[in-house]
Amino acid sequence: MEKDVPRLGLESFANENFKVPFLNVELYPLDAKYFSVENRERYPVKDYISPNRRQFYKIFHMTAGTGVLTVGLHQYLMNAGEIAFLHPDEIMSWQTTSAETGGHFCLIHPAYFTQETHLVQLFRNYPFFQPANAVVQLTEAQSANINRSFEQIWEEDRGQNEDKKQAILLHLQMILLESQRAGRNLVNTAVPDNYRYIHGFLSLLETNFQVKTMDDVVKMKTAGEFADQLNVHPNYLNTLVRNQTGKTLREHIQDRLLYEAKVLLLQTDWDINAISYTLGFSEHAAFTSFFNKKEHITPSRFRKNALLQVNI
Repeated sequence: MEKDVPRLGLESFANENFKVPFLNVELYPLDAKYFSVENRERYPVKDYISPNRRQFYKIFHMTAGTGVLTVGLHQYLMNAGEIAFLHPDEIMSWQTTSAETGGHFCLIHPAYFTQETHLVQLFRNYPFFQPANAVVQLTEAQSANINRSFEQIWEEDRGQNEDKKQAILLHLQMILLESQRAGRNLVNTAVPDNYRYIHGFLSLLETNFQVKTMDDVVKMKTAGEFADQLNVHPNYLNTLVRNQTGKTLREHIQDRLLYEAKVLLLQTDWDINAISYTLGFSEHAAFTSFFNKKEHITPSRFRKNALLQVNI
């Protein structure tokens, strides 16, 4: 008989096992490759919450250790011999609950598939990239097979074979197939209100700062505006967020604003006036002052430096 992966209330778990703040908010690196794979022993996973991944899928397999994974509003107490599938649209958090760690994780951007459109569809339709089905419990043999596939992917990624990408894609498909053979649907478990508010704030923050065209303008930039959207008092929300992330609402908003500014400077050819407007600044000078205060460099110089590094 198959057993459900056990779950633990995030609030009670945190009270028993962590001193706050315990959720380090991490935005995805702007210079990330379309594909990366790491060994959890050589690259141990820190406790964090990730509000965005900018289209990256994440798969991680555990061969040793334990931890609490929250995907969207669903929580899982993970153990060795389990694998998790994380969709780019979902907020996720991780807290390690053991000194021991083992396994692998990889991050995949759809652009990595280039001409392999069938793989794009495979990832989009794969049943475990859903918050309620995100964790799969494997048999010992299935876990060993998946671990071997990850080891092959890790070696290929760091090798010089001209066809290494094809090998990586084949092993990825084997991981998905092996997991689907072992798969199950997991019963949904509600998260505590405290985490629900944090999730709601980070989700709203991410949505608010998704600037895709020059006509998109950031609407909310104050703690009060975000609290109003969540129907909660700003002071209460600020206390929750500060106690469990170590930063205030204002700090999170400014961090996300700065992140989006860098995205637009590095990934678009928009002029500074257009970027200032889309980010909700009244004028070019206000944006330049904000950026310079945070990064000790003007937006124009930041962009020029990045271009120089690319051309070296």
